[in-house]
Amino acid sequence: MPLQSIEPRRLYRQIADQLRRLIEAGDYPAGSRLPPERDLAAQLGVSRPSVREALIALEVEGWVDVRMGSGIYVLARDRSAAAGRLSADSPFEIMRARQLIECELAATAALKMNCGQLAGLRHAMMVMQEESRRGIVPIRGDRMFHVRIAEAADNAVLLRLVGDLFDERNNPLFAKFGSHFENDANWQQAIHEHAAVIEAIVAKDAGAAREAMHFHLQNSQDRFAASLGAPADSAAEALALAASTR
Repeated sequence: MPLQSIEPRRLYRQIADQLRRLIEAGDYPAGSRLPPERDLAAQLGVSRPSVREALIALEVEGWVDVRMGSGIYVLARDRSAAAGRLSADSPFEIMRARQLIECELAATAALKMNCGQLAGLRHAMMVMQEESRRGIVPIRGDRMFHVRIAEAADNAVLLRLVGDLFDERNNPLFAKFGSHFENDANWQQAIHEHAAVIEAIVAKDAGAAREAMHFHLQNSQDRFAASLGAPADSAAEALALAASTR
Protein backbone atom coordinates (compact mmCIF):
# COMPACT_ATOMS: atom_id res chain seq x y z
CA MET A 1 0.00 0.00 0.00
CA PRO A 2 1.48 3.40 -0.94
CA LEU A 3 2.09 5.92 1.79
CA GLN A 4 -0.59 8.60 2.16
CA SER A 5 0.12 12.25 2.74
CA ILE A 6 -0.29 13.36 6.35
CA GLU A 7 -2.69 16.23 6.89
CA PRO A 8 -2.54 18.49 9.98
CA ARG A 9 -5.59 17.93 12.18
CA ARG A 10 -7.30 21.26 12.49
CA LEU A 11 -9.43 21.56 15.63
CA TYR A 12 -12.66 22.40 13.81
CA ARG A 13 -12.04 19.37 11.56
CA GLN A 14 -11.69 17.06 14.57
CA ILE A 15 -14.98 18.39 15.96
CA ALA A 16 -16.72 18.06 12.59
CA ASP A 17 -15.52 14.46 12.21
CA GLN A 18 -16.88 13.53 15.64
CA LEU A 19 -20.27 15.04 14.84
CA ARG A 20 -20.33 13.41 11.40
CA ARG A 21 -19.66 10.00 12.95
CA LEU A 22 -22.57 10.51 15.37
CA ILE A 23 -24.83 11.42 12.46
CA GLU A 24 -23.68 8.38 10.46
CA ALA A 25 -24.28 6.15 13.50
CA GLY A 26 -27.86 7.37 13.77
CA ASP A 27 -27.49 9.29 17.02
CA TYR A 28 -28.86 12.29 15.14
CA PRO A 29 -31.21 11.07 12.37
CA ALA A 30 -32.27 13.15 9.39
CA GLY A 31 -34.58 15.96 10.44
CA SER A 32 -33.36 16.06 14.02
CA ARG A 33 -31.71 19.12 15.51
CA LEU A 34 -28.20 19.07 16.90
CA PRO A 35 -27.63 20.40 20.43
CA PRO A 36 -26.98 24.15 20.68
CA GLU A 37 -23.40 25.14 19.99
CA ARG A 38 -22.89 26.26 23.60
CA ASP A 39 -23.81 22.74 24.78
CA LEU A 40 -21.56 21.10 22.20
CA ALA A 41 -18.70 23.40 23.24
CA ALA A 42 -19.17 22.46 26.89
CA GLN A 43 -19.29 18.71 26.15
CA LEU A 44 -16.22 18.84 23.91
CA GLY A 45 -14.25 21.25 26.08
CA VAL A 46 -13.62 23.66 23.20
CA SER A 47 -14.59 27.22 22.33
CA ARG A 48 -17.88 28.07 20.68
CA PRO A 49 -16.13 29.60 17.65
CA SER A 50 -14.42 26.25 17.04
CA VAL A 51 -17.78 24.48 17.23
CA ARG A 52 -19.25 27.06 14.90
CA GLU A 53 -16.52 26.42 12.34
CA ALA A 54 -17.17 22.67 12.59
CA LEU A 55 -20.92 23.10 12.09
CA ILE A 56 -20.44 25.33 9.07
CA ALA A 57 -17.93 22.83 7.63
CA LEU A 58 -20.61 20.13 7.96
CA GLU A 59 -23.06 22.47 6.23
CA VAL A 60 -20.66 22.95 3.31
CA GLU A 61 -20.31 19.16 3.09
CA GLY A 62 -24.09 18.68 3.04
CA TRP A 63 -24.55 17.00 6.42
CA VAL A 64 -26.56 19.73 8.15
CA ASP A 65 -28.71 22.74 7.42
CA VAL A 66 -27.84 25.85 9.44
CA ARG A 67 -30.99 27.88 10.06
CA MET A 68 -30.08 31.16 11.67
CA GLY A 69 -32.17 31.81 14.77
CA SER A 70 -33.58 28.27 14.73
CA GLY A 71 -30.79 25.72 15.00
CA ILE A 72 -28.74 23.13 13.15
CA TYR A 73 -30.76 20.37 11.44
CA VAL A 74 -29.46 17.06 10.11
CA LEU A 75 -30.03 16.50 6.41
CA ALA A 76 -30.96 13.25 4.71
CA ARG A 77 -28.05 11.95 2.62
CA ASP A 78 -27.72 9.41 -0.12
CA ARG A 79 -25.49 6.77 1.48
CA SER A 80 -24.09 5.85 -1.93
CA ALA A 81 -22.89 9.39 -2.53
CA ALA A 82 -19.24 10.13 -1.90
CA ALA A 83 -18.86 12.40 1.10
CA GLY A 84 -16.64 15.36 0.35
CA ARG A 85 -14.49 16.36 3.30
CA LEU A 86 -13.71 20.04 3.70
CA SER A 87 -10.21 21.01 4.76
CA ALA A 88 -9.68 24.76 4.87
CA ASP A 89 -7.99 27.20 7.19
CA SER A 90 -10.02 28.53 10.10
CA PRO A 91 -11.62 31.94 9.41
CA PHE A 92 -10.86 33.02 12.97
CA GLU A 93 -7.21 32.03 12.63
CA ILE A 94 -6.98 33.87 9.32
CA MET A 95 -8.46 37.02 10.82
CA ARG A 96 -6.18 36.85 13.85
CA ALA A 97 -3.16 36.45 11.58
CA ARG A 98 -4.27 39.49 9.61
CA GLN A 99 -4.66 41.43 12.83
CA LEU A 100 -1.11 40.68 13.91
CA ILE A 101 0.34 41.74 10.58
CA GLU A 102 -1.87 44.55 9.37
CA CYS A 103 -1.89 46.62 12.55
CA GLU A 104 1.86 47.16 12.19
CA LEU A 105 1.48 47.80 8.48
CA ALA A 106 -1.06 50.54 9.24
CA ALA A 107 1.41 52.12 11.66
CA THR A 108 4.12 51.93 9.00
CA ALA A 109 1.78 53.48 6.42
CA ALA A 110 1.16 56.43 8.75
CA LEU A 111 4.88 57.16 8.71
CA LYS A 112 5.70 56.37 5.09
CA MET A 113 2.68 56.94 2.82
CA ASN A 114 3.17 59.67 0.23
CA CYS A 115 0.48 61.82 -1.36
CA GLY A 116 0.02 59.49 -4.32
CA GLN A 117 -0.41 56.46 -2.08
CA LEU A 118 -2.91 58.32 0.10
CA ALA A 119 -4.90 59.19 -3.01
CA GLY A 120 -4.93 55.49 -3.91
CA LEU A 121 -6.14 54.60 -0.42
CA ARG A 122 -8.96 57.11 -0.64
CA HIS A 123 -9.85 55.70 -4.06
CA ALA A 124 -10.16 52.24 -2.52
CA MET A 125 -12.64 53.67 -0.01
CA MET A 126 -14.62 55.24 -2.84
CA VAL A 127 -14.75 51.88 -4.63
CA MET A 128 -16.11 50.23 -1.47
CA GLN A 129 -18.75 52.92 -1.06
CA GLU A 130 -19.79 52.71 -4.71
CA GLU A 131 -20.00 48.92 -4.65
CA SER A 132 -22.09 49.07 -1.50
CA ARG A 133 -24.37 51.74 -2.99
CA ARG A 134 -24.99 49.49 -6.00
CA GLY A 135 -25.85 46.53 -3.76
CA ILE A 136 -22.61 44.71 -4.55
CA VAL A 137 -20.62 43.09 -1.74
CA PRO A 138 -17.63 45.49 -1.63
CA ILE A 139 -14.90 42.87 -1.64
CA ARG A 140 -12.92 44.46 -4.46
CA GLY A 141 -12.66 47.82 -2.71
CA ASP A 142 -11.96 46.15 0.63
CA ARG A 143 -9.07 44.14 -0.78
CA MET A 144 -7.71 47.22 -2.54
CA PHE A 145 -7.79 49.15 0.75
CA HIS A 146 -5.78 46.58 2.72
CA VAL A 147 -3.31 45.92 -0.09
CA ARG A 148 -2.62 49.63 -0.55
CA ILE A 149 -1.79 50.00 3.11
CA ALA A 150 0.62 47.07 2.77
CA GLU A 151 2.24 48.69 -0.27
CA ALA A 152 3.51 51.53 1.91
CA ALA A 153 5.92 49.16 3.67
CA ASP A 154 7.75 48.62 0.35
CA ASN A 155 8.17 44.93 1.15
CA ALA A 156 7.14 42.43 -1.53
CA VAL A 157 6.86 39.54 0.94
CA LEU A 158 4.47 41.41 3.25
CA LEU A 159 2.47 42.67 0.28
CA ARG A 160 2.04 39.13 -1.05
CA LEU A 161 1.15 37.84 2.42
CA VAL A 162 -1.57 40.45 2.94
CA GLY A 163 -3.07 39.67 -0.46
CA ASP A 164 -2.93 35.92 0.10
CA LEU A 165 -4.53 36.14 3.57
CA PHE A 166 -7.29 38.37 2.24
CA ASP A 167 -7.97 35.95 -0.61
CA GLU A 168 -8.59 33.18 1.93
CA ARG A 169 -12.07 34.71 2.04
CA ASN A 170 -12.67 32.58 -1.04
CA ASN A 171 -12.13 29.26 0.71
CA PRO A 172 -15.43 27.35 1.14
CA LEU A 173 -15.54 27.62 4.94
CA PHE A 174 -14.83 31.36 5.00
CA ALA A 175 -17.32 31.98 2.16
CA LYS A 176 -20.06 30.12 4.02
CA PHE A 177 -19.36 32.17 7.15
CA GLY A 178 -19.79 35.28 5.02
CA SER A 179 -23.13 34.08 3.68
CA HIS A 180 -24.42 33.77 7.25
CA PHE A 181 -22.90 36.76 8.99
CA GLU A 182 -22.10 39.47 6.45
CA ASN A 183 -24.79 41.98 5.56
CA ASP A 184 -25.09 45.59 4.44
CA ALA A 185 -25.12 46.95 8.00
CA ASN A 186 -21.86 45.15 8.77
CA TRP A 187 -20.25 46.43 5.59
CA GLN A 188 -21.31 49.99 6.37
CA GLN A 189 -19.66 49.63 9.75
CA ALA A 190 -16.51 48.27 8.09
CA ILE A 191 -16.43 51.29 5.75
CA HIS A 192 -16.72 53.58 8.77
CA GLU A 193 -13.82 51.73 10.43
CA HIS A 194 -11.73 52.10 7.28
CA ALA A 195 -12.34 55.85 7.38
CA ALA A 196 -10.85 55.95 10.90
CA VAL A 197 -7.73 54.15 9.64
CA ILE A 198 -7.34 56.68 6.82
CA GLU A 199 -7.80 59.58 9.23
CA ALA A 200 -4.97 58.29 11.43
CA ILE A 201 -2.69 57.70 8.44
CA VAL A 202 -3.35 61.20 7.08
CA ALA A 203 -2.47 62.59 10.53
CA LYS A 204 0.79 60.55 10.41
CA ASP A 205 -0.15 59.12 13.80
CA ALA A 206 1.32 55.62 13.82
CA GLY A 207 -0.20 54.70 17.19
CA ALA A 208 -3.68 55.79 16.19
CA ALA A 209 -3.39 53.97 12.85
CA ARG A 210 -2.35 50.78 14.62
CA GLU A 211 -5.27 51.08 17.06
CA ALA A 212 -7.78 51.88 14.30
CA MET A 213 -6.73 48.81 12.29
CA HIS A 214 -6.81 46.64 15.42
CA PHE A 215 -10.32 47.90 16.18
CA HIS A 216 -11.46 47.19 12.62
CA LEU A 217 -10.06 43.66 12.41
CA GLN A 218 -11.27 42.79 15.92
CA ASN A 219 -14.74 43.94 14.95
CA SER A 220 -14.49 41.79 11.82
CA GLN A 221 -13.91 38.78 14.08
CA ASP A 222 -16.71 39.79 16.41
CA ARG A 223 -19.14 40.06 13.50
CA PHE A 224 -18.43 36.39 12.78
CA ALA A 225 -18.96 35.55 16.45
CA ALA A 226 -22.73 35.96 16.39
CA SER A 227 -24.59 32.87 17.53
CA LEU A 228 -25.77 30.20 15.10
CA GLY A 229 -28.13 28.88 17.72
CA ALA A 230 -31.77 29.27 18.62
CA PRO A 231 -33.33 32.53 19.87
CA ALA A 232 -32.74 31.37 23.45
CA ASP A 233 -29.17 32.63 23.09
CA SER A 234 -29.19 35.92 24.97
CA ALA A 235 -27.48 39.19 24.16
CA ALA A 236 -25.24 38.65 27.16
CA GLU A 237 -24.13 35.29 25.75
CA ALA A 238 -23.37 36.90 22.41
CA LEU A 239 -21.21 39.52 24.09
CA ALA A 240 -19.38 36.89 26.11
CA LEU A 241 -18.78 34.87 22.95
CA ALA A 242 -17.35 37.88 21.13
CA ALA A 243 -14.96 38.43 24.04
CA SER A 244 -13.88 34.77 23.90
CA THR A 245 -12.52 35.18 20.36
CA ARG A 246 -10.07 37.89 21.44
